[in-house]
Amino acid sequence: MPNGNPVNRTGSTALSELELQDRHRRFLSAATSDNTRRAYRSAIRHFQTWGGILPCDPALVIRYLLSYAQELNPRTLALRLTALSQWHQFQGFADPTANPDVRKTLKGIGRTHGKPKKKAKALPIEDLEAMVIALQEDASLQGMRNKALLQIAFFGAFRRSEVAALMLEELAWEPHGLVITLSRSKTDQDGQGIVKAIPYGEPGGICCPATALKAWLTASEITSGPVFRRVTRQGKIGPDPLYAGSINAILKACAAAADLPYVPELSGHSFRRGLATSAHRAGADFKNIKRQGGWRHDGTVQGYIDEANQFEENAAGSLLRRKP
Repeated sequence: MPNGNPVNRTGSTALSELELQDRHRRFLSAATSDNTRRAYRSAIRHFQTWGGILPCDPALVIRYLLSYAQELNPRTLALRLTALSQWHQFQGFADPTANPDVRKTLKGIGRTHGKPKKKAKALPIEDLEAMVIALQEDASLQGMRNKALLQIAFFGAFRRSEVAALMLEELAWEPHGLVITLSRSKTDQDGQGIVKAIPYGEPGGICCPATALKAWLTASEITSGPVFRRVTRQGKIGPDPLYAGSINAILKACAAAADLPYVPELSGHSFRRGLATSAHRAGADFKNIKRQGGWRHDGTVQGYIDEANQFEENAAGSLLRRKP
């Protein structure tokens, strides 16, 4: 079939070969998340900057691994190999990273230089309340935004990317609180939608995410589009959403203002860990914690619960608390 000529199909729209190829490329691109594509592109650039040539053979990959064995975390090297693997497969070349010598070399590096994965510190509900109290006197637009952002991120157990991408059209106000329907999420790449309900807080309580969000939307006069946006020093609100990375900066700035002692250990993931551990301590059911966080695996939730119980359900503690 010549390039550019229409394809005749009974009962379907005629598409040229170029249009079919373009559609195919877009669907292939959609199969991988934007974050993953960015990580893969960065890995490929790193390999090429080092002197790697694509396509390559297993021997070159091994030399690359040996060059960075002591400098990079083994998990980072594993990601770089995944990116190389995907590039070769997508381009139709043999995958050099599947070679047994390559896999054994990576495994050996992991056993020799492996380090525990650094985890974000869980944000306890009490410390979230401390930040909200510290923001009570801040009547600026930035203060109102931050007060709403912190509470929505925590009680919705949202990822920072989800908070940054939250749209007004995804909000629904109900008599008992707020319902948020995420059109996209890390665990919902197919766009089936994830629904999270956030109830109103108790009268007189410190936190009420739904009320704080209403106050921000009213003050900012946002009627459509991104919910959380940049506020300039002059109090001007832009049309674009916050960057996902700025969620970390806002959290750390608010934590510092509340004199929390572990600011460097906080990140956007602290909201999710904090919701899980604090909800468990408050008596929430395992199933409800898993649903609120949108976690797919029981093991992830159980890990957070074990963290919350590490001193209460403790064999050494049983001995130390016994009566002589």
